[in-house]
Amino acid sequence: MANSLVLCHLFMILYTPQNNKMHADDSLDYHVLVIGSGGAGVRAAIEASAYGDVILVSKTILGKGGCTPMAEGGYNAVLREQDSCGIHFEDTMKGGAYLNDTELVRILVAESPQRMDDLIRWGAVFDFTEANEVAQRPFGGQRFPRTCYAGDRTGHEIMTTLLERLESLSVDTLAETTVIDLLKEGDRVIGALAFDDSGEVVLIKADSTILATGGGTRVFDISTNSASGTGDGFASGYRAGAELIDMEMIQFHPTGAVYPTDARGRLVTEAVRGEGGILTNTLGERFMKQYDPERMELSTRDVVARAIATEILNGRGTENGGIYLDVTHLPRKQIETQLPVMLEQFLKFGVDIRKEPMEVGPTAHHVMGGLRISPWCQTTLLGLFACGEVAGGVHGANRLGGNALADTQVFGKRAGEAAGRSEKRIKKIDSKQIKIQEERFSRFYDGKVNPPIITKQLQKAMWDGAGIFRNATDLQATLAKVMQLSESNLRAISQRNLLECCTVQNMCLTASLICKSALLRPESRGAHVRTDVCLSHDAQHSPFSHTYVSRNRQGIERTAFV
Repeated sequence: MANSLVLCHLFMILYTPQNNKMHADDSLDYHVLVIGSGGAGVRAAIEASAYGDVILVSKTILGKGGCTPMAEGGYNAVLREQDSCGIHFEDTMKGGAYLNDTELVRILVAESPQRMDDLIRWGAVFDFTEANEVAQRPFGGQRFPRTCYAGDRTGHEIMTTLLERLESLSVDTLAETTVIDLLKEGDRVIGALAFDDSGEVVLIKADSTILATGGGTRVFDISTNSASGTGDGFASGYRAGAELIDMEMIQFHPTGAVYPTDARGRLVTEAVRGEGGILTNTLGERFMKQYDPERMELSTRDVVARAIATEILNGRGTENGGIYLDVTHLPRKQIETQLPVMLEQFLKFGVDIRKEPMEVGPTAHHVMGGLRISPWCQTTLLGLFACGEVAGGVHGANRLGGNALADTQVFGKRAGEAAGRSEKRIKKIDSKQIKIQEERFSRFYDGKVNPPIITKQLQKAMWDGAGIFRNATDLQATLAKVMQLSESNLRAISQRNLLECCTVQNMCLTASLICKSALLRPESRGAHVRTDVCLSHDAQHSPFSHTYVSRNRQGIERTAFV
């Protein structure tokens, strides 16, 4: 049984200006530490539990944070004879503008059906056809309807199933506890330092550590991410010395709510278009005919997002800054049974999508880049693994809808298994690392600037200068602004505010990695569009491969195509 009361047994040190000492000997010791409680993290913890004692640390209430429970559309898996892993591979590579790591994609498409079988065997309730087959709907950029779904609550169903499975295993959990940095012994990661919800410090040692912290698009002003999507994993991995790839590749989901204001950015699932929804501008034109006449609304997300942004910029958007997504031509029963969350959500906004169109616009959604990983999710640091959105390489320059949930299960399992197989070690925390954190906290107590002020300035700067359309001048100015904000003298007035200060620093660091990587790629590719660069090659024959950034180096890899 997962022990959510493990806090009762911790050696925790209350940190205040008067008592500002942490002791490396006062720590928890586990075989595997999993950081993050979304689909990838819980799947990793389930697998790792077969090899030794595991602790899962969640920034939020278990199962309530991250993107998995919010994911509405579906899970891609080859389940029909007419479909094939080869076609799924080709669709994923083409959708990702051929920047994907080919071996990671092969693993994704080959193993996603098996992981779907796991979920169903553990009790997940997906929609089924009359022929008693898992129902599949069409999603953008895919030649076959391979997206499995549970209405438009797919992620919630997966998350519920995983948590029930986790509860049956001997995995300890720490909820509402946020990792603020990784701990190292030489070049090896040996655990992490965290805050619990009252501001107390927790030191956790581990033979292997898995980062499954999700994404970071909260660095943008308009985002689908929950409040936890602040780039903590990217930032902590970078500070520890890991290498990250393709951080410029930010997916702007084409359809986020634009009205009312307090709902701005909230995801309007691709399932709406998969069920037959159409996009129109204020002139009543079905404008996707101009941008992708073959695939129309089911083009890839980067194409649809740019098309919508272009329509709005050219004055054909609504007064609220969006365009129309219309399902009024569909049968009422189809809307009510296949899109119940969307129907309920918009009814709360005063819009009945059975009778009138939704107003939508692009919103920052997913980071395709992340920590560089091997096929078994090993990062460039010993003892550190990564899976889910925090890991790069799987989705290339643009993610296909439905591939993210599959990614969490395929690579969550692989990360848990690989971390679990690692050898048990005697681990010693260098006291210098503890001292660095003590000094960091002291500076926060002496600070002058409230963190929310910096957050708002950062989000606006990133939205304005590093959004869908980019150029070197704006990117350089945005990077300069981000670096200026990162030097802010952040203020903590209590223990709880310490975490807020750490989070803002993570957001600034993640934003800087995005801008630096965007400047490193001198081409338009997938979700990364440089308006100041003229293309002389197609994506499949680009001379460029991954961008890379670490504390020791940065650059862009070259391919054989010159």
